[in-house]
Amino acid sequence: MAGGDELKLLGSWASPFVTRAKLALALKGLSYEDVEEDLQNKSELLLSSNPVHKKVPVLIHNGVPVCESMLIVQYIDEAFAGTGPSVLPADPYERAIARFWAAYVDDKLVASWVKSSKSNTEEDKAEAMKQTFVAVEALEGALRECSKGEGGFFGGDSVGLVDISLGSLLSWLRATEQMSGTKIFDPAKTPLLAAWMERFGELEAAKAVLQDVDRVVEYAMKKAHAAAAAAAADNQN
Repeated sequence: MAGGDELKLLGSWASPFVTRAKLALALKGLSYEDVEEDLQNKSELLLSSNPVHKKVPVLIHNGVPVCESMLIVQYIDEAFAGTGPSVLPADPYERAIARFWAAYVDDKLVASWVKSSKSNTEEDKAEAMKQTFVAVEALEGALRECSKGEGGFFGGDSVGLVDISLGSLLSWLRATEQMSGTKIFDPAKTPLLAAWMERFGELEAAKAVLQDVDRVVEYAMKKAHAAAAAAAADNQN
């Protein structure tokens, strides 16, 4: 590893937010210790490294913790500048645009998508899915602009911050499609995103860190069954 840096990533295999950090590390070609946390019994290292949120991922670089997935990605890019490709543009305006769309992925797409899966009524679920597809359409337009309409990446010809932000969700997107039968990135409605999804999934870094879709489906179904059982128990009390 460059400069003898010691890197340790506290995470959970199923978390797409942890996957973001792993994608950045893989793209940079950096070695690190992958520490799997038991989120039901969090380690003292995790609690002391992220005392505010007590969540994964946490990147520990030479003993110093960095928290929050997108901050970790940007930290890796800056701390290891010159090692591997840069994920943030050199131009300040383009860098601001990349940060805007990376935040949009969480604030609009992920928020509505998660809400759709947790809504108690069909009406709320339908409204959340409607908002999810509004976000997807906006990202289709962003990809058209960022890739100059040439069908590359949000970073242009190479993978950038937005690609990592959205690409970390690929296994969960595919798992959702498999479980619900609903295509989030529909080739008929968002052809650029559908093609991007395939292109991103073929990257060596993506192949190395993205979760197995069948394993995600199994995990999601277990979580859903556990939540349903807990809700049923609460209704009986």
